[in-house]
Amino acid sequence: MSVQATNAEGQIVRYTDRRRWLWSLSLMWPLLPVMSCAIVAKTGQPVWYWATWMIWYLAVPVLDYLLPADASNPPPEVVPQLDADWYYRILPMLTVPIHYITLFYCAWVIGTGDLAWHSILGLALGVGLVNGLAINTGHELGHKTTTLERWCAKTVLAVVGYGHFFIEHNKGHHKDVATPEDPASSRMGENIYGFACREIPGAMRRAWASEKTRLARSGKSPWTLQNEVLQPLLITVPLYVGLTVAFGWVMVPFLALQTIWGWFGVLTSANYIEHYGLLRQKRDNGRYEACQPYHSWNSNHVMSNLILFNLQRHSDHHANPTRRYQSLRNFEDLPEYPSGYPLMFLIALFPPIFFAVMNPRVVAWADGHFDRINIRPGYRARLEARWGRRGGKAAASA
Repeated sequence: MSVQATNAEGQIVRYTDRRRWLWSLSLMWPLLPVMSCAIVAKTGQPVWYWATWMIWYLAVPVLDYLLPADASNPPPEVVPQLDADWYYRILPMLTVPIHYITLFYCAWVIGTGDLAWHSILGLALGVGLVNGLAINTGHELGHKTTTLERWCAKTVLAVVGYGHFFIEHNKGHHKDVATPEDPASSRMGENIYGFACREIPGAMRRAWASEKTRLARSGKSPWTLQNEVLQPLLITVPLYVGLTVAFGWVMVPFLALQTIWGWFGVLTSANYIEHYGLLRQKRDNGRYEACQPYHSWNSNHVMSNLILFNLQRHSDHHANPTRRYQSLRNFEDLPEYPSGYPLMFLIALFPPIFFAVMNPRVVAWADGHFDRINIRPGYRARLEARWGRRGGKAAASA
């Protein structure tokens, strides 16, 4: 299906989204744990409870490597038509009930079956992985202005108990991104485990403070149903209590594991890699420069972008937060990952490997100027000694 528009010179501009129907893969991904249960029922092999992890951390990186990266952009003239196309709009909303179906079905399998501990572990972590990506769906929907999309965002965030993201990301992270003030922007030399200890509680505090301030302007207490941090929580709590009543105490470790991995294994991992070491500069008036595309790491790897609603074109997203996923653009000379999110998430779990991959890229982006890098406090001298000798363009080849 192609769209066309007239440019400023009066010429007809035509565009065909070659990935139009492939975006529907985003509907299949949240069902992977359900599919893994079906395969176990068919084969009797419990190893398939780990299929979601194997596909995410192994199969998707291989496909990202084999498929040519796609750096193409839709012409600006057709973007309004793409944004108005209900096919693109409805896909993220359709994933919302699918996340709930997956959670209920897998809870039923664990609650009514006689699964070994390693099977429960594999299935719980698989559900956590796909429900962690529910935060990505909430991210896409939460930036939109329609009431339906915004409530879909809150509803899907509730499935993994991370409803405060709706406020924290839009009003906190986007304001402070790529600065030392942002708990959701990682610093060069900071490993993911230290980052998580700063990011997770920092995000909660910032979301609550933001809503408390907003409501106080109207003379209201934060303890009100109008508090948009509490609204998703009022879905999560009865949801988890209901599952525990229905399927027993085995739900406690199951829900805890899927929540922990949704938070840490997906959202924290994404926040950790998306702005690692990148720094907006302060102006003479003490304010930070406006966020630019080069303040986010970018990736044009096809398979992972199809699963993630183009999240890996993160540079354009931060420069233009309301732009819809199908219209996000690539720019020249952006800091880029060597792979898509799945492999980068895996590498991040092993700090020495992550530092070896990313630190020279950060130094190259800053052209060897460490005052342009967001550095872990107290580590500048150590990092300059380790990476400064390879600074600037020399680091780009590392």
